[in-house]
Amino acid sequence: MGCESFYGHFNSTKSKALKKPGMVPPPPGEESQTVVLPPGWQSYLSPQGRRYYVNTATNETTWERPGSSPGIPASPGPHRSSLPPTVNGYHASGTPAHPPETAHMSVRKSTGDSQNLGSSSPGKKQSKENTITINCVTFPHPDTMPEQQLLKPTEWSYCDYFWADKKDPQGNGTVAGFELLLQKQLKGKQMQKEMSEFIRERIKIEEEYAKNLAKLSQNSLAAQEEGSLGEAWAQVKKSLADEAEVHLKFSAKLHSEVEKPLMNFRENFKKDMKKCDHHIADLRKQLASRYAAVEKARKALTERQRDLEMKTQQLEIKLSNKTEEDIKKARRKSTQAGDDLMRCVDLYNQAQSKWFEEMVTTTLELERLEVERVEMIRQHLCQYTQLRHETDMFNQSTVEPVDQLLRKVDPAKDRELWVREHKTGNIRPVDMEI
Repeated sequence: MGCESFYGHFNSTKSKALKKPGMVPPPPGEESQTVVLPPGWQSYLSPQGRRYYVNTATNETTWERPGSSPGIPASPGPHRSSLPPTVNGYHASGTPAHPPETAHMSVRKSTGDSQNLGSSSPGKKQSKENTITINCVTFPHPDTMPEQQLLKPTEWSYCDYFWADKKDPQGNGTVAGFELLLQKQLKGKQMQKEMSEFIRERIKIEEEYAKNLAKLSQNSLAAQEEGSLGEAWAQVKKSLADEAEVHLKFSAKLHSEVEKPLMNFRENFKKDMKKCDHHIADLRKQLASRYAAVEKARKALTERQRDLEMKTQQLEIKLSNKTEEDIKKARRKSTQAGDDLMRCVDLYNQAQSKWFEEMVTTTLELERLEVERVEMIRQHLCQYTQLRHETDMFNQSTVEPVDQLLRKVDPAKDRELWVREHKTGNIRPVDMEI
């Protein structure tokens, strides 16, 4: 599996459906009454309406209804190797019930000689009207397929709503649902970077403010004030220096505890997203290639059937050994073309199952990463507000000595001290005598 460094460990723990085990409706024609599944088993419908079962504890998947013991199917079954993956975004109802109108849409009519594209078992023929192909991906036809069960019915999860392609508002093409999720991730990374830059600007303001406070504290204005008021004034200037130190410490903590973590969170994120994009894109290209092979095989079968029909008509007109030999050859070629079509359909289904499996795993991982990113930013913004509150408290502590000295200012005492120091004499003048 690609993107090992990004989400490789999620392959061993595929996402689990969140529906509780219990009563499930039986498949049409198979059982006549409601079935009680053993604990730990879930029931889903494949794209063609066939029911299969998933053990959410062991990730075991089987077409056969499980027995009474968890993890043990009722019978081994002949098609265990062709089961859908434990969490298949399509088979476990990852696609919408009504796919949007997009380019390259085709609806297949049923034929008696070819297998339905998307059939999970070569021996099981189904009407092609049950499926619709959009951009090489097979969906259930909205007119014949009931609404599928969501993987996470109680959540607006990525794994349930991004299977189809979307029309590109900027052009005439389409954008894959997975591309929209990648754009969301990259946008989140950009927002995180811009938040870090914003905090950096805040740090610059703090540093400049601290610098100006320190400079102002050294100003000599009113330095000659005397007495208790002079002491209070000197403390005012000293408090500016103390406040400058507080703001310097605040800016340093902003850098180490907010700005830097925001900037460095997932440094290789874009590279990881690129690997992930290439991995899913390669699977989608392989799916398109398999679909093209199916179409080619289907066309070849049609031509062989037409050739066989023409030779059969010739035999009815004129009997000859040569015509009978031609019919035998045409019949063999038609049979071979049918076998080729079945093989191509099987390869297509394998490619689609692999794509769906990786889509579910990867979209759930992207969902987890987005939750992690939002929580990380929230925590660091909370740290910012905490530092801001601490700074306010420290600033308050720098002016408390000023408050104390201002309460001690005594104009009368200041006058006494000044007079004692600067007095020139206490003998008052008297009237002049003649």
